This record gives sequence, structure tokens and C-alpha cells, in this order.
Amino acid sequence: MLPAIVLPFHDPQAVMLPYLWQLDPWLKHSFTTAYLGLSHPTQLQQPEAVARLRSDPFYRLTFNPPGSQPGEHYRAVYQSAVDGSPPGQRLHLCDLDRLAFALLTGYRQAYLDDLAWVNAQTQPVLFQRTPAAWATYPDNYCTIEGLVTRVGELLFNQTYDFAWSYLVLQAADLAGILPQLNSRDFGVLIEMLLLLRTRLITRPVDWLVWEDPFILGRDADELRIERNHSQAETLKRLRGLLPFFRHFLEKEPLLMTDLVWEKDAHKNDSDG
Repeated sequence: MLPAIVLPFHDPQAVMLPYLWQLDPWLKHSFTTAYLGLSHPTQLQQPEAVARLRSDPFYRLTFNPPGSQPGEHYRAVYQSAVDGSPPGQRLHLCDLDRLAFALLTGYRQAYLDDLAWVNAQTQPVLFQRTPAAWATYPDNYCTIEGLVTRVGELLFNQTYDFAWSYLVLQAADLAGILPQLNSRDFGVLIEMLLLLRTRLITRPVDWLVWEDPFILGRDADELRIERNHSQAETLKRLRGLLPFFRHFLEKEPLLMTDLVWEKDAHKNDSDG
């Protein structure tokens, strides 16, 4: 059985829509269905594209209401994929910009090789960035996401790309964790990994390099310097990633304990 692809889709300015049309034949060759979760601004500002997608049975659309947040968009389109897929079908949860970059650059064959490999697996698989891929990102991206990664390494002695952009799992696995997800923000990403962690395979890949310069048609060095010096970009990253820490406390049994005063803890140890 071919897999299905699941894409939260926020594109009111039609930056990504040309890539979607360009990849349409390949998508239909490689997947049974594309589940798209459309943000409300995208629905309002791209009515012709929405009408085109509606008319094509390959695309199954989820329409997010006004005021809904990214985490709610993820959960809604994931529920649509679970409802429409057999339990054993593999689902590719990813972002279209990552897919476009991998397929339309020199990383195409590496991605296709990984696609063939991952579709033969039964456990959940997280594609994550290699050190070489990380080296292409602005420093503020690396520093802020690195804080969350480091906590995972301290807890689990394992590196996890908690702010992930490409996860593959069976529909039954996604159905099993969906009721436990409650984030309205991007914290839904770490919630999912913490719930899947004990069965998760991680696969570092070079094709997850920084995709923005390609997508935006910008010089990579120039854009990296711009983002490094942008306070707005740094604040955006912090707003997105700081909520992740809450989920370590709420979802990780190692941390779901009451704090005690250090001297009291030592006293209790000696009493035993």
C-alpha cells in the first residue's frame, strides 16, 4: 500500500502554492492521498487555489476556523488522516517547503532513497537534521532549538529533533496518541515525540538543510545574516520553542515528581 501525505498548510501569500502545483504529478505517483489542513487566511486569500484543490479527489481538505492556532491545525489535519486511512497505512507528516526543497535540489536522490527505506518500516521514524544540515541555519535558530535538544539529551541520552518537520508513522500509531495531544501552539510537535519516543527510530539526513533561501529565492548567506540580526526572528523562535519545556514536565515520567528541598532529600536518603 502506498503511504499518504499529511500537510498543515498556511500560505496566504501563495509562496508555496507554485511548488504544490509543480509537485502534484509526483505526489499522485508516490502517495494515495494528500491531506491538507488549510489555515483560515489561506482560505480567504487564495479562493481559486482552494477551489482547484476541492475539485481534485486526491486532496482531502480540512478547513481551520478563524482564530485557530497552529497546534489546532496540526491536530485537525492529523484527525482527518486517521479517519481516512486504514490502520496500517504509513502517513508522512511533513511540511511542503521541506518536500519541495528535497525534491527540487541536488538532494532529490538522497530523499528518494530515504522514502523507499522508510516506507518499508513499521515503527515510527523521525527524520532529523545532521550536524552538516544544522550548520546551514542561522545562529538564533540553532541556539534556541539547541536548548530543547540538550534537555532531551540529558534526560534520554539520545538526540531528538523536537522541532521536527518530517515524521512517518502508521495511522494506528497516530490514532493512539491524538487523544493525548492538547497544545494549541507548536508544542504539539514535542508532545508527539515524547509519546512515541520508546518506539521511535531516528534517522539523521542531510536533506533537512535550511530551506528558506531556496523557497524564497534569496542568497543563503545574505538571508542568514539578516535572520541572525533580527530581534523579531529571535522572538518568534522563542515564542515557538519555549512552550516545549512545559511538556517535558507534563509528559515525561522522569520529571513528573514533586520537588523537595535538597537537604530534606539527603536526610531522607540517610534515614533509609
